[in-house]
Amino acid sequence: MNTPMPSFKERLPPIRSKLALAGGIAAGLLAALIPAASVGQLAKDLVPPLGSRDYGWSANNWDFLLAPPPGSQHGPIKTDPAYPYTTQIQNGARVFDPLQVPIVDTKDPILKPWAAKAMQATNDELHSGKRKLPFMAQSRCWPGGIPGQLLFLEPVYFLQTPKVVWMVWQRDHFARRIDLTDKHSANVKPSWFGESIGHYEGRDTLVIDTIGLSAKNSYIDSFRTPHTEKLHVVERFTLSADGKSLTAIVNVEDPDTFNGPLTLKQTWRKNPVAMEESICADDGGVDVYKFNLHPIPQADKPDF
Repeated sequence: MNTPMPSFKERLPPIRSKLALAGGIAAGLLAALIPAASVGQLAKDLVPPLGSRDYGWSANNWDFLLAPPPGSQHGPIKTDPAYPYTTQIQNGARVFDPLQVPIVDTKDPILKPWAAKAMQATNDELHSGKRKLPFMAQSRCWPGGIPGQLLFLEPVYFLQTPKVVWMVWQRDHFARRIDLTDKHSANVKPSWFGESIGHYEGRDTLVIDTIGLSAKNSYIDSFRTPHTEKLHVVERFTLSADGKSLTAIVNVEDPDTFNGPLTLKQTWRKNPVAMEESICADDGGVDVYKFNLHPIPQADKPDF
């Protein structure tokens, strides 16, 4: 299923959280410090111009696509064949059907037994009506982890410097750091986005290698596919020849969760607008939509 989700802004009222405020301040400082001309300066080194304060990238899909070549490796986790996911057609376009929930295929042999059991528990909640949606992280103001964050539909902006590349999502201004180096740290403490190192390949590709990803409330995709802290993700972001689209081929390995690697694909379109302030909702942690999702982040004391 490759259909767009309803806007999170339409589902949740805009109220600040401590996490959102801190992320917004950090992202704002970064945007102010790195001028649009910085991409032009980096172009001298023949790197892909992924970022500017004048444009971002909007994801085309809320679920991963099958990465070419077909059959080379296992693709993304899919819905249960017994519960095929259908979409509505409006004005010739496929749109998300809000009345149907995706039931994941927990019999997929790529899954270790514990992972299949955890995902089946979500299926059971969806069947019973206790849970309305299978995903929860970004929709409840938490980062989506890697590679799950690549499915986030809010625009993402790249900030490129000679030693670091930043990916900053407009919603809550979540910031992911990619150090342009060839070695990971000796001891990596697990975190939301882990430790990412990267390098450029030619004029069109950025390769990112990520380890140290926290398994707490973090999922591979929108089906609540879990992972352990052994997760290793390699992403290849390639800019199209006309510079109007971006494609990521993602290799996922976790020997404690999967019986082999997964190969995933996501695409983005260039969005020629500057980043806006977009703060995730915070309504005191009350699940007003009855989605049975994780609690929204709460500050235990005032920020000021």
